[in-house]
Amino acid sequence: MNSLPIYLGYKYFRSKKGAFASFTSLMAIAGLSLGVAALVIVLSVMNGFEKELQTRVLGVVPQLIIRSNEPINDFVNLIRDIETSDDVLSASPYIETQGLMSANDRSRGVFLTGIMPEHENSMSILPQFIKSGALNDLSPKQGVVIGSWLARYLDIDIGDSINITTTNLRSSLLGTFPRTISLEVVGIFELKAELDQSLVLVHHDLAANILNITTNSTQGIRIKTNDLFKANSIGYDLLESMNFNNGDNYFTSWQQTHGTLFQAIKLEKRLISLMLFLIITVAAFNILSTLVMTVKAKEKEIAILKTMGCSNLELTLIFLNLGFIIACVGTIVGLTLGLIITPNIDSLINFIESLSNRALMDSYFINYFPYEFRITQLLNICLSVLFMSITFSYFPAAKAARLKPVNILRHE
Repeated sequence: MNSLPIYLGYKYFRSKKGAFASFTSLMAIAGLSLGVAALVIVLSVMNGFEKELQTRVLGVVPQLIIRSNEPINDFVNLIRDIETSDDVLSASPYIETQGLMSANDRSRGVFLTGIMPEHENSMSILPQFIKSGALNDLSPKQGVVIGSWLARYLDIDIGDSINITTTNLRSSLLGTFPRTISLEVVGIFELKAELDQSLVLVHHDLAANILNITTNSTQGIRIKTNDLFKANSIGYDLLESMNFNNGDNYFTSWQQTHGTLFQAIKLEKRLISLMLFLIITVAAFNILSTLVMTVKAKEKEIAILKTMGCSNLELTLIFLNLGFIIACVGTIVGLTLGLIITPNIDSLINFIESLSNRALMDSYFINYFPYEFRITQLLNICLSVLFMSITFSYFPAAKAARLKPVNILRHE
């Protein structure tokens, strides 16, 4: 009778009318499948957001900036000293200010950023996402590189001119006015992130001229570290080891500007995982309910099996096998649905946007749905579901083994 638990477990799983599974088994499978699919989809999307934040957004946002209350002089030698640190991959002068960009009777607040185009390949991933034009076309006198969203909003393209009004004031006989400059668009990048709306790049020397910073001086030193998550400690070490201006220097890092967003994603992923595991727990209760009903319906057969010499262990294994089959089918179906739906979420969102004529994702720091499947995470989901399902299956299976044939057959 070694194969009896497997045979009867599968028989009870099947419908009496020859269908793939009984109605109660199908309901248990459906609940479990939806729970597993939801968990796979949500965790994969959250993984994608976390990865995109680390690679795409933090690949452009400065990881660490050494700043000073006064312009930093002789930055070339200072950068050479900073790059001798084992924790620093590269460094470059950096200037940032706020401004108002306008064109075609439209305007938008932006972050005007001065960079050295020749250093950008080693400092960020932005050169890989230039949609048109070239970053190297930025010159100390002219040129600006903007994001694709901003270009569409202002209705401009390569070769068009835009006006930028900065916070730097200029005095004249008529009074004091914000400085406005006209620049030609020489490049458009597309990160598909919030930076497409606000980041504007000009040559470092042009930005220095706008802010009236003298030659060979800069506002800050932008640093790319060998470990994103040690940016703050690296900043403290650099301030202590380098001979800066009597403590007037300080640093800012991505952990101060975007760290809360990163932590929020990690926290949300944990909370959503907990919520979805509770959904799966409820689905596992469906398996328990299914087995309870099956045991009740099969009491006569259980009594006959016991009188024929079937042991309590074999009876327990029969219903454990039934629960295991439901759990396996539900997990496989849910995992398959999750793996199919997740890569197509972005297409679904685009379809909804086309129907509603609204951009649903533009208000987020990434305007599309990234995803990342992690094998260990998927395995943990599957194993956890199987473990919970078998655990819940044990109680009705053990109850079936404790039934007394005399009490059952007496009423027949």
